[in-house]
Amino acid sequence: MTIAFVYLASQSPRRSQLLDQLGVSHRLLLADADEDAEALEAVHPGEAPAKYVVRVTGHKLDAAVARRRRRGLPDAPIVCADTTVALGRQILGKPADAEHAREMLAALAGRTHRVLTAVAVAAGRRRFEALSISRVQFAPMRDAQIRAYVASGEPMGKAGAYAIQGRAAQFIRHLSGSHSGIMGLPLYETAQLLAQCGSRKTR
Repeated sequence: MTIAFVYLASQSPRRSQLLDQLGVSHRLLLADADEDAEALEAVHPGEAPAKYVVRVTGHKLDAAVARRRRRGLPDAPIVCADTTVALGRQILGKPADAEHAREMLAALAGRTHRVLTAVAVAAGRRRFEALSISRVQFAPMRDAQIRAYVASGEPMGKAGAYAIQGRAAQFIRHLSGSHSGIMGLPLYETAQLLAQCGSRKTR
């Protein structure tokens, strides 16, 4: 079965760009104003990073499926994803403010952390999911470097307070895993899931 397009239930421009890279035609399926998207990302006490990111992605997919039905939109696969940064078992989400971003980056400096991105696809009554785990080593960073990076505004809205596709690349000494997964949508895993639900490259 060939599918003309998929819905992307994410406001991340990076995920949209990555689907473009795969050649997958997609339409955005963003939350309504009265949906509390942030509440879906709340961490449960003692929750492991992998369990957390898979759970959140599942909840986002549930919300997106309900949203499509509520709006009476044509049926098509729905793609959802969530990314988190973990330092040991500590989950580093999006910074609340500049000082919080500075604290996160100071904790990551000179250490290796994990970036976990879960992706899930709903196609009719079927669901497919995958988890990408990458490891990223930051070089030691001086406080002045951290403050300059935070002042650029790039860390805001980013899990772990950095964007690998931006200025933060200068601090990354080594990584193993999926570069696209660290950006927010692991392309290998996403392509495999779309193939399972009958989608293919359309552009």
